[in-house]
Amino acid sequence: MAAKKADTLRGTLDLMILRTLALAPMHGFGIAQRIVQISDGTIDASPGSVFPALYRLEQKGWIRGEWGVSENGRRARFYTLTARGRRQMQVERRNWDRVALAMQKILKATS
Repeated sequence: MAAKKADTLRGTLDLMILRTLALAPMHGFGIAQRIVQISDGTIDASPGSVFPALYRLEQKGWIRGEWGVSENGRRARFYTLTARGRRQMQVERRNWDRVALAMQKILKATS
């Protein structure tokens, strides 16, 4: 039986995108591919979910997009993390750490 891809918890996609862009500027499709690659295919970051998130993050000022040419010669919007986005990534990371710790406690509870 094949392993099922994990459903993304609400709000975690933003953190995954911000963290991915902290590594290097990328275009939207590249971000989606990188998330799938880093998670060994466990996280299904489809372009259909990534692109609306990119738009939302850009509206919040956490990322900046500029038009350029991709590695295959196509026009693409490349995104970079802003200073506000870097700060927000830390906030999101702390929130995620709290949720992960709570989940560990719940899963380890014996009674």
